[in-house]
Amino acid sequence: MELNAQPRKSREKLAEGMIPAVAYNKENNVSFALDLKAFDRAFRQTSTTGLYDITVEGSETFPALVKAIQMDKRRRVPIHVDFYMVTYGEAVEVSVPVHTKGKSQGEIMGGLLDTVIHNLAIIAPGPRRIPQELIVDVSKLQIGDHVTAGQINLPEGVKLNVDADQVVISLLPPRMTTEEAEAETQAAQIAGLVASGELTEEAAAAVLEGDATLEEAKADILPEASEDKDTAGSDDSSEEEQS
Repeated sequence: MELNAQPRKSREKLAEGMIPAVAYNKENNVSFALDLKAFDRAFRQTSTTGLYDITVEGSETFPALVKAIQMDKRRRVPIHVDFYMVTYGEAVEVSVPVHTKGKSQGEIMGGLLDTVIHNLAIIAPGPRRIPQELIVDVSKLQIGDHVTAGQINLPEGVKLNVDADQVVISLLPPRMTTEEAEAETQAAQIAGLVASGELTEEAAAAVLEGDATLEEAKADILPEASEDKDTAGSDDSSEEEQS
């Protein structure tokens, strides 16, 4: 992608429609100005992985990658651009977007596809060998499966710049509703009380089935026990009436 630029001095007021920019590496630092509309069109096509051939008026053309963009938060337009100068034929470190294709078996079963890393760090053999994106086919993933960085197919000559075991994509179980989450939490709490001897298995079953609250179960005031007491009280009253 070609970009024509105007030379710029520090703190120089720019013409309307122009934005300040800088390109640098370990040896060079060049300040210039870009036409905002031209840069915006180019960036929408190439993003941060695209190579720009920048020609500053009166100077030679040099290749560069977008390093950072400062945005106007209110208008959501670029107000300053940092480029990193690269050299043709030399390896370059860059982060490339990760995209998925297909619908996984896990999603069909209600699972959730989670892209843990949206941009994967790689080392390309040269600036013109940077892939625009990395595509991962997730159609065979089941719930509980994941894809690591080392399992992603890279173009010839491109290497990972992260740990190969780094998880990039995961297939998560379906999200629980609030009620399900509360029920699971309560079940774990009751299991712990049963294990510690603070709650009988009968009382635990009554709570899980909704026949008693946890407080009632801890106090050993179960519905069956209450009914027995009521029955006993009635029998006593009948005996008193007969006597």
